[in-house]
Amino acid sequence: MSTQSVTVRKRSRLKKHWNEQKWLYLLFLPGFLYFIIFKYIPMSGIVIAFQNFSPYAGFQGSEWVGLYHFKNLFMGSDFMMLLTNTLGISLLSLVFYFPAPIILALFLNEIRSKKFKRVAQTFVYIPHFISFVIVATLTYQLFNISDGIVNQIIEAITGNTVNFLGSPKYFRGMIVGQSIWKETGYGTIIFLAALSGVDTQLYEAARVDGAGRWRLMWHITLPAIKGTIIIMLILRVGSILNTGYEQIFLMSNDLNIAKAEVFDTYVYRRGIIQGQYSYATAVGLFKSVVGMSMVLTSNWIAKKSGESGIY
Repeated sequence: MSTQSVTVRKRSRLKKHWNEQKWLYLLFLPGFLYFIIFKYIPMSGIVIAFQNFSPYAGFQGSEWVGLYHFKNLFMGSDFMMLLTNTLGISLLSLVFYFPAPIILALFLNEIRSKKFKRVAQTFVYIPHFISFVIVATLTYQLFNISDGIVNQIIEAITGNTVNFLGSPKYFRGMIVGQSIWKETGYGTIIFLAALSGVDTQLYEAARVDGAGRWRLMWHITLPAIKGTIIIMLILRVGSILNTGYEQIFLMSNDLNIAKAEVFDTYVYRRGIIQGQYSYATAVGLFKSVVGMSMVLTSNWIAKKSGESGIY
């Protein structure tokens, strides 16, 4: 067969494939362009983490300093404080917030009345659409030491008030509590979708054998969504140094700053307020490398344990 005929056949197959799949490629295009324009092209800016970047000199004219900013980060007095605060919030979220959507999804799945289930789902989804500005305002109104309803109740019972908003020891609990209240309901969507694919014949066979609702949940429902739980856990572990900027910034003040300063707010203060662009970029790059390493490691562990992982 000549080279020309092979080329013609390949073009014919390619044209046929395009005609069959063109709408899928068109649907894929916006997401592809979004990641290229807003995710991959800006990655070229990480070069300033290795420079004394000056906006006037630009990338080409700024002095190259290598790992200087990383040395300042790791040897500086702020590093251990930032790492402790960030990991403290992230680990608490991993222990208390991560299981919350799973537990709620399991309970919602057990509701037999479809009408009541739809109403319940609507109510638990609503907090997700409330901005953290409003959440922080509600928290202040509930817990402030002067006229917050929570402190009024505590004072009526004990005669004392508790400075929840100003005491560093309550800060992590407040942040995790806000996240649970705001995002638990919306987080159930993925797990409810996974639960919808569970084979109903398994439940029927187990009921014939005398299994109750708790045993059905433990031996059928949870194993059926184990893969989804592991994938979400891997992604969660990968963002262990990402505590979120907006929520922390709104809840922090001069009294609780010892526990409130995390990598996200630190990057804002040093990079935007103080204009240390190179140093702030180095901090952000450190976070990204740690996140990528955690995803790769946790995915490797999952694969070694016989699970599917994320790739």
